Amino acid sequence: MRLSSLTDGVFKNNAVLKQVLGLCPALAVTTSAVNGIAMGGATMAVLMGSNIVVSLTKKLIPSKVRIPAYIVIIASFVTLVDLIMNAYMHDLHKVLGLFIPLIVVNCVVLGRAESFASKNGLGDALLDGIGTGLGFTFALFVLGAVREVLGNGTLFGAGLFGESFQPSIVMILPPGAFIALGFIMMVNNYIEEKRRSSGKGA
Repeated sequence: MRLSSLTDGVFKNNAVLKQVLGLCPALAVTTSAVNGIAMGGATMAVLMGSNIVVSLTKKLIPSKVRIPAYIVIIASFVTLVDLIMNAYMHDLHKVLGLFIPLIVVNCVVLGRAESFASKNGLGDALLDGIGTGLGFTFALFVLGAVREVLGNGTLFGAGLFGESFQPSIVMILPPGAFIALGFIMMVNNYIEEKRRSSGKGA
């Protein structure tokens, strides 16, 4: 197993901040930090499960039907996650709504199954699912936290500022999601460039 299978998805090839993938749930549900963590956690669970099964069955699935087969595998795990969240985290499940079933068509999940899990062993596939999921969750958490702080003046529901604080309502609306993500990606690229120029990011 290679450590890079775990770390690449978190930093170097972060699905949202570097590859700009999976933006539909990233922009739609990140009105708070909790929503971002929940959506990221659900996606990570599906990534881990589907990567494991795809890696184990890669020699059994004919190449001509591999994509439909991967979608069936992914849909099975999405259904499982959807039912578990509905049973044990019902309020959060209602907030995330349709975006949990839509994990089936999340290009991040299918992309990792096709480009990595189907070509690597079980250990690397599992680490890749964890790493990609952690990176996705981190990006959604940061985006949700920024939007919640600026749009509501709270973080995890707790007030951060006094009564004089005037929240920017646009940050919890769809345009605010694009604005916040753009600035987060700019800061991320700036930090990476500084690390690269100092020789730490090579």
